[in-house]
Amino acid sequence: MSVEYDISTRTFTLHTKNSTYQMRADSFGYLLHLYYGRRTQGITDWVLTFSDRGFSGNPYDAGNDRTYSLDVLPQEFPIQGTGDYRNTMLEVRDADGVYGCDLRYSGHEISEGKYSLKGLPAVYANPDEEAQTLTITLRNERLNLSVRLLYGVLPDKDIITRSVIVRNEGTRPLTVMKLCSSCLDFTHGNFDVITFHGRHMMERQFDRQPLHHGSQVIGSNRGMSSHQYNPFIILAGHDATEISGRCWGMQFVYSGGFEAAAELDQFDQTRVIMGLSREKFAYELETGEEVIGPEVIMTFSNEGLGKLSQNYHECIRKNICRGKFRASNRPIVLNTWEALYCDFNGKKIIDVAKEAKKLGVDMLVLDDGWFLKRDDDSRALGDWVADETKLGCTLSELARSVNELGLKFGLWVEPEMVSEDSWLYREHPDWVMIIPNEKPTRGRNQLVLDLFHRDVREYIFEAVSKLLEQANIEYLKWDYNRSINEVYSRKTKNGKAIYNYMLGLYEILERINSRYPDVLIEGCAGGGGRFDAGMFYYTPQIWCSDNTDAIDRLNIHYGTSFGYPASVLSAHVSSSPNHQTGRITPLKTRYVAAMSGGFGYELNPLALSDDEKREIASQIEQYRRDRTIVSDGLYYRLSNPAEEAFCAWEYVSEDGTNVLVNAAVSLNHGNMPQIYITPRGLTSGKFYRDVDSGKVYSSDALMDSGFPLKMPARDFESYTFRFKQL
Repeated sequence: MSVEYDISTRTFTLHTKNSTYQMRADSFGYLLHLYYGRRTQGITDWVLTFSDRGFSGNPYDAGNDRTYSLDVLPQEFPIQGTGDYRNTMLEVRDADGVYGCDLRYSGHEISEGKYSLKGLPAVYANPDEEAQTLTITLRNERLNLSVRLLYGVLPDKDIITRSVIVRNEGTRPLTVMKLCSSCLDFTHGNFDVITFHGRHMMERQFDRQPLHHGSQVIGSNRGMSSHQYNPFIILAGHDATEISGRCWGMQFVYSGGFEAAAELDQFDQTRVIMGLSREKFAYELETGEEVIGPEVIMTFSNEGLGKLSQNYHECIRKNICRGKFRASNRPIVLNTWEALYCDFNGKKIIDVAKEAKKLGVDMLVLDDGWFLKRDDDSRALGDWVADETKLGCTLSELARSVNELGLKFGLWVEPEMVSEDSWLYREHPDWVMIIPNEKPTRGRNQLVLDLFHRDVREYIFEAVSKLLEQANIEYLKWDYNRSINEVYSRKTKNGKAIYNYMLGLYEILERINSRYPDVLIEGCAGGGGRFDAGMFYYTPQIWCSDNTDAIDRLNIHYGTSFGYPASVLSAHVSSSPNHQTGRITPLKTRYVAAMSGGFGYELNPLALSDDEKREIASQIEQYRRDRTIVSDGLYYRLSNPAEEAFCAWEYVSEDGTNVLVNAAVSLNHGNMPQIYITPRGLTSGKFYRDVDSGKVYSSDALMDSGFPLKMPARDFESYTFRFKQL
């Protein structure tokens, strides 16, 4: 059993293969956190200490005992209003405007299988794997408020998930002002906080800082998980490295606004919480209504950051992604955006497709510019009618022509947005999130449709369905290109609007996936603005960044790899000089950077030289041989590109017999020091042969001393090594 309950001490213990998580409902009914770390036995209640802490308040039930204070004790679900002045997970305002409530343990249930969440993405258990759910119910009698804490345990994957459901069972309304789903309290320890900041075209940059007194907070109030901060945080011991040390991860299964905070309190205790953003959130609950806190995926590693990442990789690949594309090879695509932008006609598209077919590409993806009045990216969104004059044919005929060349056909859409010049906006101005009598804030000349509006959801679903049914479209690039600023809905109270927007999006995507299971949907939000576990539940790959520069991508992919597997990362080889940075890089290096996931090309094949065409054809052949180990293999980071002059990474097949190592030099200098690459994850006591050179290495020596790179002869040199176990 992965979930145990000791009735004599009211202690709950969750076991995974390598970790243990423990909490207790104490004599007052408060749920205290005891332990999360390497797998252990027994009850770890010795971590609790009690002493008079002066201005730390005491529950009324404690009487004159000043040594009991929730301002000091480690808790499982800390709430505002109990004398705990640290970061809390729940704030409630009653019908009289009074803040605060006091929740006590009232019961629990242990059930087989992994819980699911109504209307929200969540980790699921496969039919052949063990999973259990623990549900703990807390209650407040004054408000008649119930809170169910959900814990899902996938023991073989070292995954524990958390969610929360808040329900108003009283006769008067109340408002949830803050809602978090997960908390970890540590009574002592010296930690670093690892987060992933960024901006459009430079997402998920690794940042590691010592935890200091006060709160270190990341989040998004943009209506999406954002380019600026990824909804993923790691707490690591100061000494934790890629291969050793303790670290804990929290990853939010949600694509909207979030908040994560790591706090070092007055007594050097640490608390980390994760949940919904408080910005623009005030969720009013009428009698019988409930609100669900999106899920947090937690994992612990005592073997460093590399193992923590591998836990997340397997969970995302096998327990978040769904459908036929979860484990199947994705098509190698050529996307027309950087090839043609909006400047094309039907003949150009077919000419590009013909050349793409000669190169060995599987699919042509027609990006932006295919619908009426869309000659640039500032108009006509919402009117999803093909410009047959521009294309010279119907969309169906164009797709058929591409298919006849032996290529599949994909299409770009941005269904959540509308332009002011569209007929959709003119006919339905009430469908847009605009504050009445105020001029709207524009983003790329776009406005946001209110996805909680049933008619809007139905329109988007039918518009996308019509496209998929009028032409043989086997791939959708689902884009989203602005933040939400005006939070106003005519169909729901505005404190609920931004949360309900995400529920609306998830409903649309679920319906499309159900009706069209053979269509691959690639997520996108100006590249990586919604790169999160919530979207991977509906879109098994996401365009990693609008920045296709190979050298910048090394850093982007490095940060991304801490929480997300290569199989969900979409990356393309683009032109040189690069369109975003102007950097000139070798074609091989562009390939080495791009083959780290869902692979394709973002360039005009008609502009390539014969030598470039031959090299690209060779790249595609090689990728077909390597893509299984890239998508399914264990991933290892072998360097930090922000601190070293090179970036190296590795894929190892699950049985350890095949190894792929990639490296690229990001800074080349005169008379450089020798660079050595040290692989990991090889089978100890075995020998491995370099497939290209034939040289044989001892696995243990290779993992200890590494091997030297040939000195770079030019800027941005790249290398690929394939090893096979003898």
